[in-house]
Amino acid sequence: MNQVRKADPNNKTVAENRKARFSYEVLDTIEAGLVLTGTEVKSLRQGQANIQDSYASVEGGEIWLINSYLPEYLQANRFNHEPRRRRKLLLNKREMAKLSQSVDREGMTLVPLKIYFNDQGRAKLLLAVGRGKKLHDKRETEKQRDWSREKGRLLKERG
Repeated sequence: MNQVRKADPNNKTVAENRKARFSYEVLDTIEAGLVLTGTEVKSLRQGQANIQDSYASVEGGEIWLINSYLPEYLQANRFNHEPRRRRKLLLNKREMAKLSQSVDREGMTLVPLKIYFNDQGRAKLLLAVGRGKKLHDKRETEKQRDWSREKGRLLKERG
């Protein structure tokens, strides 16, 4: 029996950095856990977050998410969180070593792509290892996107 599954409410994207794929050449992605307080999780469950200007940094053998914005939870009292605090990312030692090595030696950048809840209801961050694109690379990407869109229109018109 084929059953149509509804979208799992626990597996939802909270915030997405759509500009990252345009500004960076994504070479590798990795899933990382986030160390969050209770009010941060509640704020995320309401779908409020912004990771547009955020990045990850390797400091002291740990990886930190910097400049991400999780607004304060409105129903919280005086124990609310700071919206732009640094958040620690949870990774294995091998994964951390691999990421720190690529950032140090090859001049790559750690860019967050999206924050979401997995099947167990845990907040996860999709982290990309990327190299910044130059202006001509961005123009080339734009040309390819426009051409594929135009090609689709032409094929649709012909039937």
